Amino acid sequence: MLLIINFKVVTMILPKSFYAKDAAVVARNLLGKILTRRIGEKILSGKIVETEAYFGEKDPASRAFGGKITKISKWMYEGPGTVLVYMVHANWLFNIITGKKGDPQGVLIRAIEPINFKGDTSGPGKLTRALKISGIHSGLNVCDKNSEIIICEGKNETIKIGRSYRIGVRKDLSQKLRFFIIGNKFVSK
Repeated sequence: MLLIINFKVVTMILPKSFYAKDAAVVARNLLGKILTRRIGEKILSGKIVETEAYFGEKDPASRAFGGKITKISKWMYEGPGTVLVYMVHANWLFNIITGKKGDPQGVLIRAIEPINFKGDTSGPGKLTRALKISGIHSGLNVCDKNSEIIICEGKNETIKIGRSYRIGVRKDLSQKLRFFIIGNKFVSK
């Protein structure tokens, strides 16, 4: 799908097949892609520079841990590209569902580098405040060209990717599931 702004083709929206993979693969592949938020006639865009992968029912840090379905976790069982936004410590966190429908995997977008606006987006709460994203956006799909929130291909550039354990997680998996662009000043500290 094409993103069209003022009748000018800007870039390709990532298809559902991009998200229909393992959460760690998607988290890594999202680095360098462009997150775009439409607010009325205003468009805010930023390059994704930091992500974390979550693995559903078997992941103690996941909202779907243990298979409990709640008003929050229900979105994790939807199809790839579905948006899930929930609050932690008075901050909204923006996630995208990955894998197959019914398999609750997801990716937390932790930070972006602003492209056409100024602001500090070096953390998931700062990102959602800058883009005015909240719980009302849960259920949108970033693959839908009419969605207020989409993700598109980025520039064709070489990036160095770092990995670490997830931030702020009490019980983590043994894998390093946080991915970030090395040296980018918008990566959370």
